[in-house]
Amino acid sequence: MKNIKIAIIGLGYVGLPLAVEFSKKYKVIGFDINTDRINDLNKGLDHTFEVDSKDLQSVLSNVSNKKGLSLTHRLDELSSANFYIITVPTPIDENKKPDLRPLYGASNTVGKVLKKGDIIVYESTVYPGATEEECVPILEEVSGLEFNKDFFVGYSPERINPGDKARTVTKILKVTSGSTPEIADKVDEVYSSIITAGTHKASSIKVAEAAKVIENAQRDINIAFVNELSKIFRLMNIDTNEVLEAAGTKWNFLPFKPGLVGGHCIGVDPYYLAQKAISLGYSPEIILSGRRLNDSMGAFVAVETVKMMVKNDIPVNNADVLVLGIAFKENCPDIRNSRAIDIITELRSYNINVDVFDPWATVAAVKHEYDIDLISSLKDVDKKYQAIIIAVAHNEFKELDLEKYLDNAHIIFDVKAMLPKEKSHIRL
Repeated sequence: MKNIKIAIIGLGYVGLPLAVEFSKKYKVIGFDINTDRINDLNKGLDHTFEVDSKDLQSVLSNVSNKKGLSLTHRLDELSSANFYIITVPTPIDENKKPDLRPLYGASNTVGKVLKKGDIIVYESTVYPGATEEECVPILEEVSGLEFNKDFFVGYSPERINPGDKARTVTKILKVTSGSTPEIADKVDEVYSSIITAGTHKASSIKVAEAAKVIENAQRDINIAFVNELSKIFRLMNIDTNEVLEAAGTKWNFLPFKPGLVGGHCIGVDPYYLAQKAISLGYSPEIILSGRRLNDSMGAFVAVETVKMMVKNDIPVNNADVLVLGIAFKENCPDIRNSRAIDIITELRSYNINVDVFDPWATVAAVKHEYDIDLISSLKDVDKKYQAIIIAVAHNEFKELDLEKYLDNAHIIFDVKAMLPKEKSHIRL
């Protein structure tokens, strides 16, 4: 496309890397309602660590008429764009139902500056049909323009893997789509210009939406299977990881491992597909069964820790337990939908004192999200713990001398089997 000017709405784990890459070729406006986020990014600071500071500073300092990145929280500065990409989060509420309010808000924002000929591409994970059924009516109402006559939409699901420095945004094949065949071609052309891994043009927006939501539902179900195996094998006194290692010698065995399933994708997206199915009169069985099992793993870890303490004559009431890790995955600061919180909540129900340490998460973010006072440094710890649970396999934890923090009688639960088997009492 000629004379393209891109605006990216939402500068989190998805939007910022995309904005940086596009701004190396195009004029890009990065928009976020969080003014603190904008101020930090303008200083070259990215708390998600998804973008290299030098890369960010380079595109911010080399703004011209043809390329570069400018950041804003001001609505009026979006009006010069003609290609909008919406990358806001799509979480679930306390009842595990899709919460589309961020998406509605972003659609309302873009609708206020929409002009004839503009294209809006959604990257936020939704159920099939949501773009055209939920977002387009907002765009039409706010802008006063007509869909597929005055403006057009596309859908290109995000595939960002937080913390992964090998598979970055340009190195992951991108699915694209558009509301008309011509727009589908244009959307694909724009993404193809930066995605070195290539693109796949879906036949419709609904197909692209469905492809995204089943990617994570499939992983969720496979992890649920090995999590159930870990529960069964624990009853048999068999090490699950040794079983998986043996089974993995077969060429077509899928390499999934047990663990906590949180985060903003795998632990959330299946509910979007399930809710849509229920609204159509179909009650999904496998999808929700997998979700229930994976959501049970945090409490399972806590209960098994307590059982092992009892078996070893370690007093449970008022015991001190250290949980290592509250980010949803290793080597990443993202604490959204962390399932380590389930371990903490269950332990506290036994009147256990729980301390939490995570070198990647920030004290302020954890306090805000979970009302937990994170230990800022283990150097400040002057107590001995009756149990340590390694909930997240951060690289830093491999270097810790756990014995320094443990009472004479203690339990180590290595959820991710990060340590050598002989150094822990329990593994999933």
